[in-house]
Amino acid sequence: MDRREVLKLSLLAGASLVAGGAQAQQVCPTDGTPAQFIPKKPADAKANESDIEKYPKCPYCGMDRKQYHHSRMLVHYSDDVADGTCSLHCAAISLSLNVDREPKVLWVGDNAAAGDVKPLVEVDKATFLVGSKLPGVMTANSKVAYGGEDAARTSQAANGGELVKFDQALLVAYTDMSKDVSRIRKNRAERRKKMMEQQKAAPMEHKH
Repeated sequence: MDRREVLKLSLLAGASLVAGGAQAQQVCPTDGTPAQFIPKKPADAKANESDIEKYPKCPYCGMDRKQYHHSRMLVHYSDDVADGTCSLHCAAISLSLNVDREPKVLWVGDNAAAGDVKPLVEVDKATFLVGSKLPGVMTANSKVAYGGEDAARTSQAANGGELVKFDQALLVAYTDMSKDVSRIRKNRAERRKKMMEQQKAAPMEHKH
């Protein structure tokens, strides 16, 4: 897929994110914002080698990339600066916020491969299973990548969903973004509320 098409898609679908990011950079040039508008790791021509060790946490949601090795992505920009994310959802955010950087290679976890940690495969060589009953990462509408089409079709037969290439999967990720962000915020708010209730209950239990 043409990298310029990725840029166009990320620009159109993430216009509001880009505007917010640019404004925040002007107001907070010393990184005083919660989002990582610019990848912070040094340039690395071989960013895909030992990527989990180099980029252990997703900069946009904080999730552990080793735990989510099967869904992780690596956005390697043309200046050799890379963004290691937990999922296609967060990779879409990176592409939106970094519209001035042209992607050189985009990598994704290959669920067609065996092993405790899935290797990376270039997205152009992957087939994505979208909308299956497999659990999604940062999304209710799962998007699972397979380095081999046969493995993708086998998974589709077992789990349902639609087989698409990366550009279509990225478009679905942007389309899902609003619902996914609302759901994530709601879930995290509920977890915080539950933790506060547990903390309040703990002193009462000690009294007894």
